[in-house]
Amino acid sequence: MISTSDFRKGAKIEYKGAPHEIIDFQHHKMGRGGAIVRTKLKNLITGSIFDDSFKGGEKFNSPNLEERSMQYLYNDGDQYHFMDNENYEQTPLTSEQLGNARKFLKENMVVKILFYSGSPIAVEVPMFVELAIVKTDPGFKGDTASGGSKPAVLESGVTVKVPFHLNEGDIIKVDTRTSEYIERVK
Repeated sequence: MISTSDFRKGAKIEYKGAPHEIIDFQHHKMGRGGAIVRTKLKNLITGSIFDDSFKGGEKFNSPNLEERSMQYLYNDGDQYHFMDNENYEQTPLTSEQLGNARKFLKENMVVKILFYSGSPIAVEVPMFVELAIVKTDPGFKGDTASGGSKPAVLESGVTVKVPFHLNEGDIIKVDTRTSEYIERVK
C-alpha cells in the first residue's frame, strides 16, 4: 500500500483500476482541515495525463508491474515480435502498443517492456540508438559553411535532420526522445 505521504515523482500507484505514474505532486495543509495532495498523474495504459486531488493519508495499492528485457526479432507486417532474454518466450506487439518506439527498432535490439498483470503496456527503447542512413541527398564541398541540415531516412524508416556532410551508409547516433541527430559514429 502506498499512502499520499509516500508520493514521489515517478512512483506508481493503482488508481481507478489502472496503473498510474505520479508526474508531479504538492502537499497542501489547510488551516484546521486535513491535508490535500494535488497530483499530476499519467495513465500507463492510455498515456493520458490528468490532475487529481486526494485527502492526506489516503492509501493506494501498488500496481502489478514487471519490467522485462526483451530482444526485437522481426516485423511480419501487422505485429512486431520480441523474445524474452531469460525464458526465450516470444511476445507479439501491435504498432499501436509500440507507439513512437517503433520508429527506432532494428533487429536484435534489446528493449525494456513493461508488463501490467501479464500484459505488455509500454516499450522503452534505449535513449540513444545507432542507425545507418539509407537515403539522403549527397553532400557537396562547401555545404557545411552554412551550418544547415538536410533530411535523411534511416534504416528503421524514421526521417531525421542531419548535417550536409553526412552521406548514405554513414552510421549516426540519434536521441530517441526527440528524434534528433547527435553525432556520427566511426
